[in-house]
Amino acid sequence: MKPILILSSFLFVMSFGFAQKVSPRAKSSDSLNAIPFINTIEQSLNLFYADYANQSNYDSIIAALNYESSDLPTFSDDVYCQRLEEMSQRTPFHMDCNDNTLATLKFFVAKRRGFARIVLGRSELYFELFKEKLAEYGLPIELRFLAVIESGLRPQVKSKAGALGLWQFMYKTGLYFGLEENSYVDERMDPDKATDAACRFLKQLYGIYGDWNLALAAYNAGPGNVNHAIIRSGNKKTYWEVRPYLPTETQGYVPNFIAAAYLLTYHAEHNIIPMDAKIHNAQLDSMCLKQGVHMETISQLLAWDINEIKELNPIYKTTFIPKSEKGRCVTGPLDKINLLVSLEDTIYYSEKNNYYRVNTEYVSTPIAIDSISQDSTIMLDSINADYQYYKVKAGDNIKNIAQKYGVTIEKLMEWNGLRTTNIYIGQRLTIKEVGTKVVSPKPPVNKTTPVKKYHNVKKGETFGKIAQRYNLSQAQLKKLNPGININSIRIGQRLRVK
Repeated sequence: MKPILILSSFLFVMSFGFAQKVSPRAKSSDSLNAIPFINTIEQSLNLFYADYANQSNYDSIIAALNYESSDLPTFSDDVYCQRLEEMSQRTPFHMDCNDNTLATLKFFVAKRRGFARIVLGRSELYFELFKEKLAEYGLPIELRFLAVIESGLRPQVKSKAGALGLWQFMYKTGLYFGLEENSYVDERMDPDKATDAACRFLKQLYGIYGDWNLALAAYNAGPGNVNHAIIRSGNKKTYWEVRPYLPTETQGYVPNFIAAAYLLTYHAEHNIIPMDAKIHNAQLDSMCLKQGVHMETISQLLAWDINEIKELNPIYKTTFIPKSEKGRCVTGPLDKINLLVSLEDTIYYSEKNNYYRVNTEYVSTPIAIDSISQDSTIMLDSINADYQYYKVKAGDNIKNIAQKYGVTIEKLMEWNGLRTTNIYIGQRLTIKEVGTKVVSPKPPVNKTTPVKKYHNVKKGETFGKIAQRYNLSQAQLKKLNPGININSIRIGQRLRVK
């Protein structure tokens, strides 16, 4: 369920409750204070999301079965077949229990436990989205397990053949279903758009074959290969009859799907505890931008880890979010998206100040901003005998402004009626007195040969992170270090950064 639906439902219930308790006379004199009410709603939703994200039944099942952490439960073939039959009764899929599926299922139970734990953790981010889309197209929700065997729920994984994304679309297939690709974006990696395309593709395949297992085979091998296999089989109509004539990989595809569906459904019975989920789908929201913006700009102004921005927005090939007529969207936690909405104009202003254009195209080289540099950030709107005004610019903070004018932060807050130290771009601050640190032009400096600067690689650092730290693009850092392999830097290695 989307946050907006939950919020709407909550508002409806709350309004209904008040309608029952508040008389017409009271309504005219008493009104609900909007801000506390909204804060209460947001707090309630956050508590709900936290509780919802942690809901699971595996703890109670494992406790009831009295498992130790090292236990590796196995069951008889009869139990496996019984469970597959129960799954078949809840879905249009035929979870056939035969020698092939049992062999694959037992392999998953014994050798794919770690994979199941990881996927179950990732599923919190994607399965609700999958269920919503599948329901929209009238498709079985068990198809969510298809993305597990396709990509392991990793939106940026790419196969040797070139298939990409959660649903592993080839380039031409992606184009056929409307998935755009250019220098900045690849919609095959967009969870929402790729899932929508996968639903349309699967619906078409089922319409052709009328059998879900054959539709899965066609998703893997292509309708052409399946059609040839059907002809060679003597025009048989089921997957298991056609299976011997399919490509080798596709012969194992449906058994893999059934085994993955089984293990993720009965993981608690097999003492498999999911990895902790970083974030739940219900805790996410999105906002579409009107202008091109670098993730670094968003990260800086919102105090939002850039790695999380990239992880939650895999559609973007780089850290640049390009301008689009339709609007390019950013997905993130509710609090970050709410902040992004409130600071949208500030984001665009900061972007223009942080990055420069060449031939009207954005380039990925940030211009370092001095917190209050003489040439770009200090601007006095007017000067009065008693006081002067200062207009806040990108990169400013109240501490540095106070230091620049030689006054205390407390004085600056008092003069401007500030209750917190938060300031925003474009804000006019009153300066009623100037201390010893006054604004004066800097003396000219003779240009000399630039001094070289180096950085020793530390544990956990990557080439991209080092470039970002020194306000360089990876191309610039590469130019300073010719011949270096950017994908295999080592701890202690010396890189030139200036």
